[in-house]
Amino acid sequence: MDTTKSIDIIKSSGQKMSFSLDKLRNSLKHSGANHELVEEIVSRVNDELFEGITTNEIYNRAYALLKKHKTVFASKYKLKKAIYELGPTGFPFERFIAEILKYSGYGVKVGVILNGDCVTHEIDVVAEKNDTVTIIECKFHNEEGRNCNVKIPLYIHSRYNDVKAHWVTNKNNRPLNKGWVVTNTRFTQDAIDYGKCADLYLLSWDYPKNDGLKDRIDRLGLYPITVSSLLSNREKQFLLSRNVVLCRQLIKDKFYLDHLGVSNTRKTKILDEISQLCNNH
Repeated sequence: MDTTKSIDIIKSSGQKMSFSLDKLRNSLKHSGANHELVEEIVSRVNDELFEGITTNEIYNRAYALLKKHKTVFASKYKLKKAIYELGPTGFPFERFIAEILKYSGYGVKVGVILNGDCVTHEIDVVAEKNDTVTIIECKFHNEEGRNCNVKIPLYIHSRYNDVKAHWVTNKNNRPLNKGWVVTNTRFTQDAIDYGKCADLYLLSWDYPKNDGLKDRIDRLGLYPITVSSLLSNREKQFLLSRNVVLCRQLIKDKFYLDHLGVSNTRKTKILDEISQLCNNH
């Protein structure tokens, strides 16, 4: 079914863009829904389009239709929004990045004070692997449509250089490998160009290609707790405040659901949803 209406839709940034049926279809496929369900939802959403509809309205419609069929599909579909829900502060996002690195074989510490040549710096995440150390700065935006511009890697590169200048004076330190900049949004082209030139590693929602945040999350099955379509916002905030940022952690620490007074029936549904998510990646 490819009779796409030729209409303009409004992105989160306020920009207009032409609606793409293929883009909607691909995002629905990514949720794990089968071909028939994907085509049914594409057809229904396409019938309800109108000039100037927002991407958020399209998302909400598709999400509601997925949730009716299977909550785990809806959870995977909302991954990008779930990352935004790790806010409003950046700390849960830092913990989330630390957990992804931990499952990738790094030893990690969050919120580390390191001396620089000029001043001291609080580094979001310090990661160790193969006898080298990586320092990682996280830039979290809780508003959709905001990109990470060149000012961010410029600023972080100067901090990295200050730390490195002091770091190398201590012969007992393991080699400092590289500085990373991680964001939940996208980098502008200038930011990417600067990162390449300055030898900074940039990681965003979809960069590097095929190895961005969304790819790593799917590959490792490390979904944030905020993807759950069954937990309320209050329950999610309670779990985040106790450093439960991954669905995998809740499977291990299910007693938190008892603390929240969740009924046994609902508890079974929640744990079933997130178990499917973690096991079928």
